[in-house]
This record gives sequence, structure tokens and C-alpha cells, in this order.
Amino acid sequence: MCGISGVVTNGEEAARCALRPMTHAITHRGPDDTGESYVSFGERTVGLGHRRLSIIDLSPLGHQPMIQPDSGDAIIFNGEIYNFRRLRRDLEVSGVSFRSQSDTEVLLHGLAREGAAFLDRLEGMYALAYLDRAGARVLLARDPVGIKPLYTALTDRGLLFASELRAILASGWLPRRIDSRAAAGYLAYGAVQAPLTIIDGVRSFPPGGHAWIDLRSPLRDPFDLFHRTWHYPRPQPFSGDAVPSCGTRWMRRFGTT
Repeated sequence: MCGISGVVTNGEEAARCALRPMTHAITHRGPDDTGESYVSFGERTVGLGHRRLSIIDLSPLGHQPMIQPDSGDAIIFNGEIYNFRRLRRDLEVSGVSFRSQSDTEVLLHGLAREGAAFLDRLEGMYALAYLDRAGARVLLARDPVGIKPLYTALTDRGLLFASELRAILASGWLPRRIDSRAAAGYLAYGAVQAPLTIIDGVRSFPPGGHAWIDLRSPLRDPFDLFHRTWHYPRPQPFSGDAVPSCGTRWMRRFGTT
């Protein structure tokens, strides 16, 4: 399952004070390993946290946050990329060398080479945060239909993102206040209507797209930066040559048409 957590704020101490309890709050998502990484860009610090459930590469080489030694780029990732072996072969042909057998490392190198365009090549389920160190920016992305969760909150202290609401709340950066609109949606439809969450100020990051967070500019809500790259396929028009439905075949068999 795995779990990710992250902060963007001013000062490494503030980042550590928020990220550590956030990552601890999702221990149940990844009992096999944990990791944190902090990178500063002037006064601003990015903190990335991860709880690991080892699935593909069980070795320590699959540890996250995974950092590219040459560039300093980093990634935290929850999910599984089904076509990662094919993508890995393509990257190897272009000169990339791999240390692990994990799909995480394929994501790291692919995003470093192609940026967000690499997301269009993925077949799988994912929620991720990728730090482009040279570009001083963070990419947030979620799979096309939102199988893997990702929540964000922009507060007066900075930006938070994580796999669960409890991790966002563990930062201590926002009050535990019910969103009345979300409660109304729950009572009316039986579920909170995305992108709202039951906690005021926290939203579910939309599936099927991504957002770049510029670390050298005033922080903006990821929703204002969201770029959708995947849409549900358009339904095919009905054709008379289509295979009859089960009901139609049943009626023909028993002479009811």
C-alpha cells in the first residue's frame, strides 16, 4: 500500500516538526521501512516522507524518498506501475543505468528525463510527489481514475500533501473543523463529494492530472495549478451490428420477441 507525506514551508525546522508526525500517522500503510528527506531552496524547505510496504523490490535499494545521486532529484510514490519493465527497457536504451528492480526508480528517471509528459506513458495506479531540484519545483500527480489517494491543504504556514487526512491533521497546521458543505454532501448522497473532504481546508487532489509547485514563487493552491491530462473515453455510438445483450438473447431463445 505505502503512504506519502510532504510539506513546503519556510525553514527546515518547521518542515521537520510537521513532517515527522505526518509520516508517523500513516505507519499502518507501510510497516517495512520509513524515510524522510529535506531540501532547502533559500528560505523555503521541501520535506518528503514515506512509509514503505515492500512489494516489487524487497531490498533496501527500494527505499524512499528515492534520490537520484547525480541531480539530487527525489520522489515519493504510492502505487504500482504495471508497465514499468517496458519503460525501464526504453530508458536503458537511452543510456539510463538502474541500481534497483523497483518501479519507483523507473518513475524517478522517467520524470527526470521527460517531466510530466512521462505520466502519459504510465499504466498503473499512483499518487506521487517528484522534486525537480534544478528546476526548484515539485510535481504532484495522481492516476487517471484516482485509485490511489492524495490530499492537499494550503495553510498560512505552507503547503501539505499526504495519502490520508490523518497525516494532514498530524501536522498541527490546521484545526480539526468539519466542512459543513462536505457534511451536507454526505447526508444527501451517502458520501462526501470530491474534491471536498470532511475536514475544512483539506481537499482531495483530482485524478487524471498533475500540478507543478514553484518553490521560488509565492505558494499557490495545487487546484489552481492543476492540469488534466486524462479523460474518460467517449462512449461508442450504438451499432445495429453490436452483439445482442443477454436480455435480448434470452427473449429470442424463449420466443418472447
